[in-house]
Amino acid sequence: MSEFTHVTVVKKANIYFGGQVVSHTVLFADGSKKTLGVMQAGEYEFSTGAAENMEILTGELEWQLKGATAWQCIKGGENFDVPANSVFLMKVPVVTDYCCSFIS
Repeated sequence: MSEFTHVTVVKKANIYFGGQVVSHTVLFADGSKKTLGVMQAGEYEFSTGAAENMEILTGELEWQLKGATAWQCIKGGENFDVPANSVFLMKVPVVTDYCCSFIS
């Protein structure tokens, strides 16, 4: 899906890592929530309460759950799932556009 219709967009940006990662929250009529954002090149550590599906629209990154030994490579058009109540690491070599879906 390349666009969302009949949604509410929260105007205030979610800004992380001094502006290196910025997203906006999109709310759906069914109560679901997504964020649309851009990550600049860098290394990031995120924690999540809810399970997430990270869809990479353009760009690429490597990711792993904190404490894991192997990195997984993800490119535009691919996605990965992050379990609830976890910490995950990302190495982002190029500007990367993403859509994060929160899974309930």
